[in-house]
Amino acid sequence: MTSSDDRSTARQVREWINARPVVVEALREGIANHSALARHIARDLGTEKLPAIVAACRRYPARGDGGFGDRTVRRLLSKSRIETRTKVATITVTQGIDVLQRLGDVVEEILDENLLCRLIQVSRGTVILVDEDSVARFLRKLRENQIIAVHRGLVELAVTSPATIEETAGLLARLASVLATRGINIVQAMSCYTDTIFVLDRNDMTAAIAALADVLA
Repeated sequence: MTSSDDRSTARQVREWINARPVVVEALREGIANHSALARHIARDLGTEKLPAIVAACRRYPARGDGGFGDRTVRRLLSKSRIETRTKVATITVTQGIDVLQRLGDVVEEILDENLLCRLIQVSRGTVILVDEDSVARFLRKLRENQIIAVHRGLVELAVTSPATIEETAGLLARLASVLATRGINIVQAMSCYTDTIFVLDRNDMTAAIAALADVLA
């Protein structure tokens, strides 16, 4: 009979694993060392219940709750493609209706010219994703104290998938974990309709394309 303490430990282990996509993938692929993983989890959780943790690790891949190694995600990835854009920059600006009003005209101009322009509102401001050549046009519209940061030398990788992506859990986490395991830092990431978009340093472009191509194969 399973004790309530063992059930609590199993729940903690699942939560610990779920927060680490790379570990999830290793378990679902059957390439994780359960004993070594359990010792690591035990240290993090501050518990000595090693047998219960090992058991929870061994049961994890058999859970039928979808996830990063789920066949649905794999099938969706096999139907996806990668699109790239170079010479990308981000401009992070402060919050405020005044900022958006100042940018209205230039945003309209950029869109009319079919150039890259994405505005992403975050908790402390707005991130504007644009072509590097358009940065000066935005900065001229803003006061110095409205500009938080400008990052040039970026690239955008967009994984375009079938529309069923909106109903499929785990795809963004799967792709992000693939990049993380290659040591590739993600500057910005977003999932919008059929596109999963990553903004990266241009020096990581080749490695990122190779990593994503492997998982899409």
